[in-house]
Amino acid sequence: MLRQYTHTGVLARFILKKDRVKILIWLISLTVFTVLIGAMLPTLYSSAVERQIMAETMKNPAVTFMLGPGYGLDNYTDGAMMAHFMLAFTAIAVGIMSILLTTKNTREDEEEGRIEMIRSLPVGFLSPLAATFLIAVFTNIVLALAVGFGLYALGLESMDLAGSLLYGAAIGAIGICFAAITGLLAQLTTNARSTIGYSFAFLIIAYLIRGVGDIDNEILSLISPLGLILRTEVYVNNYWWPVFITVGISIVLFALALYLNSIRDLEAGFIPTRPGRKHASKLLLSPLGLALRLQKTVLIAWLVGMFVLGVSYGSILGDLEGFLDSSEMIRQMIPVAEGFTLTERFMVMLVIILSIIGTVPTLMYILKLWAEEKRGRTEQVFAGSVSRNRMIGSYTLIAIIAAPLIQLVSIMGFWSAASFVMEDKLPLYTLLKAGFVYLPAIWVMVGLAVLLIGFIPKLTGLTWLYLGYTFFVAYLGDMLQLPGWMSQLTPFGHIPQVPIEEINYIQIIILILIAAVLTVAGFIGYNRRDLIQGV
Repeated sequence: MLRQYTHTGVLARFILKKDRVKILIWLISLTVFTVLIGAMLPTLYSSAVERQIMAETMKNPAVTFMLGPGYGLDNYTDGAMMAHFMLAFTAIAVGIMSILLTTKNTREDEEEGRIEMIRSLPVGFLSPLAATFLIAVFTNIVLALAVGFGLYALGLESMDLAGSLLYGAAIGAIGICFAAITGLLAQLTTNARSTIGYSFAFLIIAYLIRGVGDIDNEILSLISPLGLILRTEVYVNNYWWPVFITVGISIVLFALALYLNSIRDLEAGFIPTRPGRKHASKLLLSPLGLALRLQKTVLIAWLVGMFVLGVSYGSILGDLEGFLDSSEMIRQMIPVAEGFTLTERFMVMLVIILSIIGTVPTLMYILKLWAEEKRGRTEQVFAGSVSRNRMIGSYTLIAIIAAPLIQLVSIMGFWSAASFVMEDKLPLYTLLKAGFVYLPAIWVMVGLAVLLIGFIPKLTGLTWLYLGYTFFVAYLGDMLQLPGWMSQLTPFGHIPQVPIEEINYIQIIILILIAAVLTVAGFIGYNRRDLIQGV
């Protein structure tokens, strides 16, 4: 029995060394962001009156669906507010971290043949999977301690040591849980893309079930790991039993994944792969058709997800007017404009956020080309009569066309929900104009990704850092009173905020030209550089 785990520790140290930069970035980002928000709350809501006004707003079913049930609303302390605002979203971010790290070291390594090489050495049959689990547990424990002690170090009266450690333990338990779920799904599926797809589908379903359960049925919330972990009632009652149950379920899932790994063949899965057609469709006879086929599921998933996100944001506007009149925090976050209602100004901020989030899938579509190149698949396509311009052009075209589609569905979701909950409905034309005006900025981001693929493909990750910076200055810039030049460093900082600002068509044209120049330059670089394999 123990032979199956031979040299598990050696493999765990190898994984930690190999992924140390990614793990460190995740840990620092999640810890700093969480502690930063915890430090900001007392300055945003400096009096008990402001906190109680916020507590009344948090009773809105739409807010409950997004954030979870509020605890301690009768005495809404900074700690209770922190847990209510951040615990669910932090748990989702930690779940994403665990999904990506676990998939990379399980199904992706197996798909690329690395597990087969490792098994040729004197290691146990289950050692690779066990080592991955050990690193996942270690990473989430470090995160739990860093967040817990970081929040306690703020020295806030309502954020005591017990509550802060429970906050950290809650997100650590969720991370371990999703590592176990992903490890299990890696045994059921046959490739990394399916593992990530099923894992993210589970995360989304868990979030939706929690939302519905928090509004209407407590049992549904307890079924979802995200709903279960919110029952810790951090900084209010500090219940530890949801953490213990989550960790216990994770151990069972770990054990099941190890068992399935021991009885299946290498590179096989328990969910059978659907047989393809005997003959390729005419669509697959072109690079564009192939790129569409590879990303069809991701495209559909993001369209549905952005519509749901738009609905969630639009539903907030139902009883927002009274809250905005008395909330200093929102006054700091939303743009200042004479002659416009607070709801219209708040809508501007929500549309910016939707647009930046909508940039994520467009970058994913163009960066898919680099992912295919790393795996040596583009070289097989180039073995036929396919030019490099057609190859990179296909992925670029998908990203460019996807941008308006994503903006359309998110705005339609926003408008439909807002129209349902508001007496004075927002004009659809105004919302569409407010959303579509951000297309040039999104295309600049696509152009930047194309440029990096063409010249320095190993640095394409910089696009995500740049997008993260854009989100930070757009979302928190007014609240933190950041200098204006910081927002001007991003293409989104040059987009007029419709309807409170008039569209400057010269700026729009300049952004489109910049996007075109970046794209053309990327095409030139892609045609000149050598293909890279096995990165």
